[in-house]
Amino acid sequence: MKKKTFAVLVALLTFAAGVAIARFTLPRFRNPAPPAPPRQEPQLSNSRLTGPYQHENLTIFLVHGPDQSFSGPYTPLQQALERKIVTVYETSEVNELAIENRSSSEEVFVQAGDIVKGGQQDRTLAVDLIVPLKSGRIPIDAFCVEHGRWTQRGLEPAAEFRTSVDMVATKKLKLAARAESSQTKVWQEVETAKQDLSGSLNHDVAGVASRSSLQLALENDKVQQSAAKYIEKLTSVIDGRSDVIGFVFAINNELNSADVYPSNAMFKQFWPRLLKAAAVEAVAQSSPAAARPASKALSIDGVGDFLIAVEKGTESLNEVTPRTHMLKRESEKGIFFETRDMSHGGAWIHRSYLTK
Repeated sequence: MKKKTFAVLVALLTFAAGVAIARFTLPRFRNPAPPAPPRQEPQLSNSRLTGPYQHENLTIFLVHGPDQSFSGPYTPLQQALERKIVTVYETSEVNELAIENRSSSEEVFVQAGDIVKGGQQDRTLAVDLIVPLKSGRIPIDAFCVEHGRWTQRGLEPAAEFRTSVDMVATKKLKLAARAESSQTKVWQEVETAKQDLSGSLNHDVAGVASRSSLQLALENDKVQQSAAKYIEKLTSVIDGRSDVIGFVFAINNELNSADVYPSNAMFKQFWPRLLKAAAVEAVAQSSPAAARPASKALSIDGVGDFLIAVEKGTESLNEVTPRTHMLKRESEKGIFFETRDMSHGGAWIHRSYLTK
């Protein structure tokens, strides 16, 4: 009995040792730990973000997505003026101009923030607007961005505006026009923008022909040269990306604004001027006093969270014309605008986001 008992004990000990060894070694092969999931780009409905792409204090994120079922085509105001198929008329009313599309084949899209030069004062157009074929004269809201002048300037026609090269270039100026709808505030922010540019460049950027003109300040050689450095570094980030439909930008690590379009083709039409406006604002905020600590750098997830959150604000609707409707949603974080073409089932044709 003792021999049998000893044999049984040895067998049990051997079995237990084998189980322990197996439990220590086999899981490495039978049940390996699952790999960490790959980092996913934030998804915004059926869109996604990539980035950041950065030059100095300007950071850009790209919005990718499929083309919508309807996206125009529309001719941007800048091109329409250059080709003389549209006219923007002076009305002698500071906050209202008139626009006419004479084309029988091209509809024109005005984007809020477009600056028109000339007339009795330079203006920025306050709303998005679809200008249909053979439109006749249509009124359009505007804000003066040249305080003081009310006469012809040089050889420019006083009765109309023949060029629209630039867009309003600071977030505070956009908010003054689009959110506050205050001419006084617009004038204040124009002056602030010129002062910021002059301070950052250590050079007076005010125009000789009109020191109050925002457009002439944007045309200053030093402003152009400084903005060109940003444009040169960042303009190609969309190259080879046929699904880019918008962009978001931040200055000094602080989220600023975003513009999104229903197609890659429409976004590319506006990209050069959008990037230039962002670059000019970056120049204006390039002084050491405007810099923010690196610890405040934006994450791509934070950008996505902002875009999603700002679309959920309190809603109102502006019927700019029977054809053009502008939806506005405002929250604590920012303001969202969506422009719709009511002749095409209310299809959205431009979305813009502004942080507060």
